[in-house]
Amino acid sequence: MRSPLAPGVRFCSSFSRDSWYRSFTLFLTFLSYTAYHLSRKPISIVKNELHRNCSMVIRPADLNTTDNETWCDWAPFDQDNYKTLYGMLDNSFLVAYAIGMFFSGIFGERLPLRYYLSCGMLLSGLFTSLFGLGYYWNIHSIWYYAFIQAMNGLVQTTGWPSVVTCVGNWFGKGNRRGFIMGVWNSHTSVGNILGSLIAGAFVSTAWGLSFIVPGLIITFTGVLCFFFLVESQFDQSSFSLCRKAQPSRKSPTHYIEGTEREPLLHSATITEVTSSTSSHATERSEEDHTQAISFCGALSIPGVVEFSLCLLFAKLVSYTFLYWLPLYISNVAHFDAKAAGDMSTLFDVGGILGGIAAGVVSDYSGGRATTCCAMLLLAAPMVRMVAGLMLLVCGGLVNGPYALITTAVSADLGTHESLQGNSRALSTVTAIIDGTGSIGAAIGPLLAGLISPTGWNNVFYMLISADVLACLFLSRLMYKEVRGWCSRT
Repeated sequence: MRSPLAPGVRFCSSFSRDSWYRSFTLFLTFLSYTAYHLSRKPISIVKNELHRNCSMVIRPADLNTTDNETWCDWAPFDQDNYKTLYGMLDNSFLVAYAIGMFFSGIFGERLPLRYYLSCGMLLSGLFTSLFGLGYYWNIHSIWYYAFIQAMNGLVQTTGWPSVVTCVGNWFGKGNRRGFIMGVWNSHTSVGNILGSLIAGAFVSTAWGLSFIVPGLIITFTGVLCFFFLVESQFDQSSFSLCRKAQPSRKSPTHYIEGTEREPLLHSATITEVTSSTSSHATERSEEDHTQAISFCGALSIPGVVEFSLCLLFAKLVSYTFLYWLPLYISNVAHFDAKAAGDMSTLFDVGGILGGIAAGVVSDYSGGRATTCCAMLLLAAPMVRMVAGLMLLVCGGLVNGPYALITTAVSADLGTHESLQGNSRALSTVTAIIDGTGSIGAAIGPLLAGLISPTGWNNVFYMLISADVLACLFLSRLMYKEVRGWCSRT
């Protein structure tokens, strides 16, 4: 008597091939952008090690130096202008990222996404590792580190338009898009958390490894993308059609979608499959020749300008926390570099929950702009309460709108009805929205570096003002959504 099919095999066979490709693409793009953020986080952790209070550090017995105040610091960050130099490093990355993002979407619409994403990840791994190698090569030039940061910012623009386009290709419009993308967008916070933990593990002993290890991780992930990423459903269906058109040499039976079919294909069937393959090839040719949307054309899509300007201020707040929160915790709570980095991960955990909550609420209500405004208004007074478990709440309210705009909103606008079915707009729209937000990401840490010497309270007032301005830019769209609800009622 034959035993029944194993439960695990039965469970796996209950899903179609399309479902497996869809799930694997979601997982691989999640892994990819986790690696991107993992490689960005170390600089905020290492800042606490580059300039320390040397009077509280035990000096090695074999160290010969007459400088009692800065002997433990890493030049050129051993001077009083170290915060200015930190701001220079942050903005070298963020300004290059903001400028490059506007062009990245245009390239992403015209190049194979698998090649584009893989090359970007390999180069990101290279420049991240080069920053860490400055520790072992004993490099003390600010221009070396600033150049590496700028180049890293430029190549990292390949990531976001590529992964959002891949996910948008597999997950069309539906009442669960916000939830799916909210869960998927947790890669940002997961990457930040892993980046903090990995960098913190090496920062006190050899801070160069805090960059080299993340650099190797993103390089390995880029290799995975090159070999396994399926950009869209058509790539998968084309592969399936090619397999169907080829008779098996080892068995007289033909398998389609994992089930046994008729014996060897008859000539009529071969002709039918070949014809089907040809028709799909024609469709692919027509798709390839669909004119990619222009920059001005993308700006004319209703809602793109409003959400882009809102993201500018929302991302200003988020990235100020990303780059300065560990230093703030270290200065105020007097934690060491590792403990401050570990504490800052609570903010990112809250970001995961906030992104999912924003997606669920916007799916249920149908109001993307209203959801963003509500969370931004609640976040405004909360940014001052960054202590203990309040970091969770603050992280959720700050990163919720940011996550919603860069994922579900970008996908909605990139497939807007005004495009009349043009599928080659998603990458450009995503790049415009995230590129505008990246301008705020560059301004926020710069302002924090300039304002923090006058007191941390002034930094928090700046963040509150940014949240309020972000709400104002969505007020027109929120009014339209509320008016639509009232008319239906």
